[in-house]
Amino acid sequence: MNIERHGTTRRYSDMVAHGGTVYLVEVPQTLTADITGQTREMLASVEKLLAQAGSDKSRLLQATIYLRDMADYAAMNAVWDEWVPEGAAPVRACVEARLANPEMCVEIVIVAAR
Repeated sequence: MNIERHGTTRRYSDMVAHGGTVYLVEVPQTLTADITGQTREMLASVEKLLAQAGSDKSRLLQATIYLRDMADYAAMNAVWDEWVPEGAAPVRACVEARLANPEMCVEIVIVAAR
């Protein structure tokens, strides 16, 4: 099976697909936004990457969400709960972490089926 890479730089790819599985990591681009804005922006980008790979948010298998501050958990979940289709929630973990850029509130790792 071929490995497909999209948005590849020397350090990372925006999305990698292998067989029927899609892997991606997304971060917000608007670092001045609050957790709600950053989460919305990031999930919109996730949708675009999934579509590029022939998948969508109803086919999520796993999500790992990294928050700069667990005090943002409820606000992030409000956006997440609106975004994930009813009955299609993936297995999910949410942890507090020091992110690469201190202005990022959130980062997400997604595994999805095609």
